[in-house]
Amino acid sequence: METYKETIAWMFSKLPMFQRKGAAAYRPGLEAMHQFDQYLGSPHLSYRCIHIGGTNGKGSTAHMTASILQTAGFKTGLYTSPHLLDFRERIKVDGRMISKKDVIEFITSHRPYFEVAQLSFFEMTVGLAFWYFKKEKVDFAVVEVGLGGRLDATNIITPVLSVITNIGLDHTQFLGDTHAAIAQEKAGIIKFKTPIVIGEEDPKTRKVFEEVAQRQQAPLFFANPQKISFNSDLTGIYQKNNIRTVVSALGQLNIELDEKTIQKGLSRVVANTKLMGRWQQIKKAPEVILDVAHNKEGLSLIAKQIKTLSFKKLHLVMGFVQGRDVVDLTRLFPSTATFYLSSPRLERAIPLTLLKELLTHSPLDIHYEESITIAYQTALKNAAPEDLIYIGGSTFVVAEVLEFEKSKHQK
Repeated sequence: METYKETIAWMFSKLPMFQRKGAAAYRPGLEAMHQFDQYLGSPHLSYRCIHIGGTNGKGSTAHMTASILQTAGFKTGLYTSPHLLDFRERIKVDGRMISKKDVIEFITSHRPYFEVAQLSFFEMTVGLAFWYFKKEKVDFAVVEVGLGGRLDATNIITPVLSVITNIGLDHTQFLGDTHAAIAQEKAGIIKFKTPIVIGEEDPKTRKVFEEVAQRQQAPLFFANPQKISFNSDLTGIYQKNNIRTVVSALGQLNIELDEKTIQKGLSRVVANTKLMGRWQQIKKAPEVILDVAHNKEGLSLIAKQIKTLSFKKLHLVMGFVQGRDVVDLTRLFPSTATFYLSSPRLERAIPLTLLKELLTHSPLDIHYEESITIAYQTALKNAAPEDLIYIGGSTFVVAEVLEFEKSKHQK
């Protein structure tokens, strides 16, 4: 029998993976996923699904939603992507990752089908999640969209509730280069007579959502913009919008949830779901914060939060994937900061040589390092106890630093 390590190695080597390869691994369309779903016996019909899309905040929103449902006593499946340290982070039930045994069983049992159908990495993983949730007899499955919405592999489900957090200009090569065009793609998760909650009201996209919801006879709700009394253990200032979205969304479910349960669930998101990489502090003196924000909207909010903190000097450890305007993104942060830039370990990362070229005329204080871990270690070496180190720009930058810290503790 194969080991878990061998199974994962096969998955990563045989199946195209968008997160690492980019456009070469992106296969829009649902035909292959529908066929795969039928082959598996449509497991997602065995439980209630909540479908969550949007440009920013969909991962946090999914984890908050799952935490509240768990707190209310519902057995809750959670599917998100990408992972940071372990593939199994993508598939959890009540905060526990899918077992290695179940991953091995699923992959080895269905490998002939994968090889004939040539499924994408993401399609196979979605199928694994839906199969596992049925096996575990969950009450709810909270399902995060991978990319876009309309043609995303998760969009074969018939949810009891759909949520779109917000619309920003990200993945424009696949989804369109205007807010309205991207909203049209993400509105693809709006289903017939199924409530849809929009997290942030925007005049550039409101009409799109109204038209699609009307066509689908779907009750449309915009999250209550009023000040909310709830708070969360996810402390980034950007989480306020996500909390509003979650509370508004859960109000559309036909279940009893009192304010005490909602607050308890929101205050235990990390404990209940094991979420990482959202304004996560990993060290003190100097304080080290990391966050997976990776586009202009997300990093603008990070820069705003940094301005609220007290520290002597700011050190930024960052790397980016192709398609990012690094000149624009680095300008979001204080000009007095010191940058430590490198290239994360994936094919679609912006290489170090190109980073240097793009930032040739930048007035910023920039150190270019051979790897993300060297950039991180250099920042630690240069930082005084009263300084702040921020790590971000890409999910993969955060993953490499967490992996480095984990390996240190295991020695």
